[in-house]
Amino acid sequence: MIHQYKLGGYNIVLDICSGSVHVVDDIAYDIIALFEEQSREQIIALIKEKYANGCDGEPVTESDIAECYDQIKELKDAGKLFSPDTFEPMAGELKARTAGVVKALCLHIAHTCNLNCSYCFASQGKYHGERALMSFEVGKQALDFLVANSGTRHNLEVDFFGGEPLMNFDVVKQLVAYARSIEKKYNKNFRFTLTTNGVLIDDDVIDFANREMSNVVLSLDGRREVHDRFRVDYAGNGSWEKIVPKFQKLVEARGGKNYYMRGTFTHHNPDFLKDIQTMLDLGFTELSMEPVVCAGDDPSALTESDLPIVLKQYEELAELMIQRRKEGRPFTFYHYMIDLTGGPCIYKRISGCGSGTEYMAVTPWGDLYPCHQFVGEEKFKLGDVWNGVSNHETQCDFAACNVYARPDCKDCWAKLYCSGGCAANAYHATGSVRGVYKYGCELFRKRMECAIMAAVSEQFGDEK
Repeated sequence: MIHQYKLGGYNIVLDICSGSVHVVDDIAYDIIALFEEQSREQIIALIKEKYANGCDGEPVTESDIAECYDQIKELKDAGKLFSPDTFEPMAGELKARTAGVVKALCLHIAHTCNLNCSYCFASQGKYHGERALMSFEVGKQALDFLVANSGTRHNLEVDFFGGEPLMNFDVVKQLVAYARSIEKKYNKNFRFTLTTNGVLIDDDVIDFANREMSNVVLSLDGRREVHDRFRVDYAGNGSWEKIVPKFQKLVEARGGKNYYMRGTFTHHNPDFLKDIQTMLDLGFTELSMEPVVCAGDDPSALTESDLPIVLKQYEELAELMIQRRKEGRPFTFYHYMIDLTGGPCIYKRISGCGSGTEYMAVTPWGDLYPCHQFVGEEKFKLGDVWNGVSNHETQCDFAACNVYARPDCKDCWAKLYCSGGCAANAYHATGSVRGVYKYGCELFRKRMECAIMAAVSEQFGDEK
């Protein structure tokens, strides 16, 4: 399977199964499009007719076309174009090798929040249940569960999540101290992440985060008017003015590294590039903007009329990244982080995020769920941190949830980039974790095209 597209002045050809990325001229681009449908002679005749007046002002001879055709055939013979899909038989086998191994937990340290965001998928931190704070005892047991079920893995990931985790900051600190105390005993290395809305950030939080957190995720939606439309306190006051100086202080103290700003765009700001520009103007350079996750009838939900606007924003974002890189002012966009020379191993390309198997969320009461987006939906409860997984039927459903388990992914060129997409988004859109959230697929494919184009530009500079 191949995918061809033109963007940013480049003719890009992706060979999906080998992972090869080719940047070609117009003639090669057209030959590749015909290669599997026409004979060599037919292709040469068609291309000769199309370029009878030359290409880019240069004459095109039959021998030029034949030479180009033969070079494309060499790439095919080398397994770099039109390579077959040999991965499907591996899908179940690869995941079976890591069965029972947990490498990451999302600790819901606080099912409560000091903001009242109407678009919050977590119902203002309550997750459709009662407000609660995780006790040290529950968190300690969660860490013990992680260690006991991590097999030979050395690096273990723990995200302090909510609600707003800083509303239970003392327990966060106690749990980090406990984890550090057992690392050598069990030959583990804990890597912690803190996700916060910023309201409670102070010098103590900054010092602790910079000492103990491998990453900090900071919630900011961009422009003041956009952010303050949703991210308000319970009195209805916007939080932008309060949190931005705190974020700037924290990021400066971290040396501008190991953080990212996490924004949400909705039906009310599909022109989210303006929000990214605001973040850049504020001095932030590690950025993410995520499409809202909410019910389709929610006023914030993205609509079909928003789609062309959003897709154009992704293209203009890639152009902005290229421009700023050339100016010596680069920035990172989370969804455009792609490595054309290596990238994810085939296991990750097939199996995805590992929700429900390698990765789980833990509620303040110690219940286990496949990920944070399933918390509060009782049928997805997997078990608890004392007794482990007891809902094996649901876990098996997630274990079988690879890219080849989704019929809608079969003919999609992006399937080995998205690994089948988000199980939670699929479930909420279709009622099945093996479905696909088609709107999200449109966004993902555009992001991948833009990310690859930006990476190509960095590789080739102004050469086109």
